[in-house]
Amino acid sequence: MKFELMHPADQLVMFMERIYKNGLTTTSGGNLSIMDDNGDIWITPSGIDKGSLTRQDIMQVKPDGTIIGIHKPSVELPFHRHIYQIRPDIKAVVHAHPPACVSFSLVRKVPDVNIVPNAAIVVGEVGIAGYEVPGSKKLGDLIAAEFEKGYNTVMMWNHGVVCGDKDIFKAFMKFETLEHCAKLQIDAARIGTPKTLTKQQIELSAARSIPMLETFDAKVHTSEERAARREMCKLIHRAYSQRLIKSTQGTFSTRLSDGSFLITPYQQDRAYLEPEDLVLIKNGRCEEGKIPSRSVMLHKTIYESHPDVNSIIIAYPQYIMAYAVTDVVFDSRTIPESYIMLRKATKRPFGSSYTDILGTAQTFCNSVPMIIIENDSIILTGASLINAFDRLEVAEFTAHSLICCAQVGEPAVITDDEVKQIEKDFNLVD
Repeated sequence: MKFELMHPADQLVMFMERIYKNGLTTTSGGNLSIMDDNGDIWITPSGIDKGSLTRQDIMQVKPDGTIIGIHKPSVELPFHRHIYQIRPDIKAVVHAHPPACVSFSLVRKVPDVNIVPNAAIVVGEVGIAGYEVPGSKKLGDLIAAEFEKGYNTVMMWNHGVVCGDKDIFKAFMKFETLEHCAKLQIDAARIGTPKTLTKQQIELSAARSIPMLETFDAKVHTSEERAARREMCKLIHRAYSQRLIKSTQGTFSTRLSDGSFLITPYQQDRAYLEPEDLVLIKNGRCEEGKIPSRSVMLHKTIYESHPDVNSIIIAYPQYIMAYAVTDVVFDSRTIPESYIMLRKATKRPFGSSYTDILGTAQTFCNSVPMIIIENDSIILTGASLINAFDRLEVAEFTAHSLICCAQVGEPAVITDDEVKQIEKDFNLVD
């Protein structure tokens, strides 16, 4: 989706709806703004339901202070204006009160953005603004002072988060990613000790390049391919709405009957992917004019190593990722469905999904359909796209249940004899 061609009012409505539906703000909380090329500030209104905004609700503030619209601008307008004044490179600001970040703000701590590699790159260093009354000049001055230091993400003690960037999508990505880190750290602490990545590990991830594949002109698109594109987008949108993947993080692929496969594109918003955005890979070549996910070679190698695998998903779900960032072993022997779907999930070292592609691909087998990459992601395989997606959901539900157990008691896992009976009755072979 090309946000740059959308009117600022439409962009603000779209992203406020997204923030609200994802449970990252309340009916009355939070405010977003965009500064356009004329210097006008478009901002969400004060006291209007954030769950049902329309473009007519968005307020326009001219450079001379003239206010245009049917409501009052957000009471936080002063700090938005102040940020734009001192940081001409910033053209959009996101402010809200996401629950996990608020929990950190209440104890005067900042979430660890080095818990997963891309977070540190997306969010950057986090500034801190002390407490002041919302809407006050003092609060605006504290926030603006942090942005003046060069921070693009600022935690507000006993309040929330402010993120700014050159467009609303990039500001939202910072906001979404910081909340993900906060949630991940909280859940990981319930079962173990969260591990932080080293500077070298983060640099290793950042240095990953996009594989340079030969291209081909995909002139013919079969009905099978068209149906697969439609189904992939439907499940990608569902995965995003269930917070199993992030805006530009999360890779789906599915193999077609001729051995080619479709894969998600690099750095495109998963919430709005369309069938034409997906990238066809055929005979090791890439559909012309498109950039595939950086993990395309891993997908290719898994398909080459396992003829029975027809779909692969790389995801970052909140609960199962708690096992990726701790030394705690994920045990699928909870309920029969979990064991049937996930079997003997295996953990591999950070970076192995791109530094040891063949080794990672060969780790998969009938009894290992899921791999947890330390401080990175989970990778699932399936006989079909819906099978891989089902495993993704089951993995997250199982992890959620196990993390809840930490608050109520020690889980009783299925015994070895019970596992053997399940394997026999459901014909589960290694």
